[in-house]
Amino acid sequence: MLRYLYADELHKFPDLVDGMFRDRADQFKTRLGWDVHVNEKGEERDQYDDLNPLYVIWEEADGSHGGSMRVLPTTGPVMVNDIFGHLTGGDPICSPLIWEVTRFCLSRTASPHTAGAIMLSGGEMMEGFGLTHIAGVFDARMIRIYRLIGSSPVVLGSEGKGREQISVGLWPYSAEDCNRVAERAGIPRELSRLWFKTAFSIGRQPRFALSA
Repeated sequence: MLRYLYADELHKFPDLVDGMFRDRADQFKTRLGWDVHVNEKGEERDQYDDLNPLYVIWEEADGSHGGSMRVLPTTGPVMVNDIFGHLTGGDPICSPLIWEVTRFCLSRTASPHTAGAIMLSGGEMMEGFGLTHIAGVFDARMIRIYRLIGSSPVVLGSEGKGREQISVGLWPYSAEDCNRVAERAGIPRELSRLWFKTAFSIGRQPRFALSA
């Protein structure tokens, strides 16, 4: 199932969260060779994890981490502006209706539908919160994955060549894309909506401002 958890709620699921940060280290440092910091616990964390982001986490049937991503509003510090702003011509992406997704991570033992389920959560957030776009930074290998999942971004700018290429893109809201991603992931939209609505039921509203 999909869980939507803010950073200050992660303590409620210690094993799930431990798996997430360790899998991030395994994916970004070990497998991809990115220049990221891994702490003494074997976890990959950065300064954006200190901003109380929203995490979308796929929890496997045994309670382990299958995959996840991190979400922050572009009205505050985000990677697309702070680190990769030059790829958009120096014009920052800044809107309460555009949220950034980073650290899209999959466990080595993730279920086949995990990537699609996590992508589907982006559509649920756009639909549920009235967002216009999701912004993100991605490498060349992800282009094929996004295409297979059924939701490809509009590329705003890129640098590098071949497998080393890094891009910034925007995913516009599309009900058609949401339904296609759900179908390919093998997850009924009704179930995906239920996970989202349960997470943000009365008394637990989104903490990111949705107005200018």
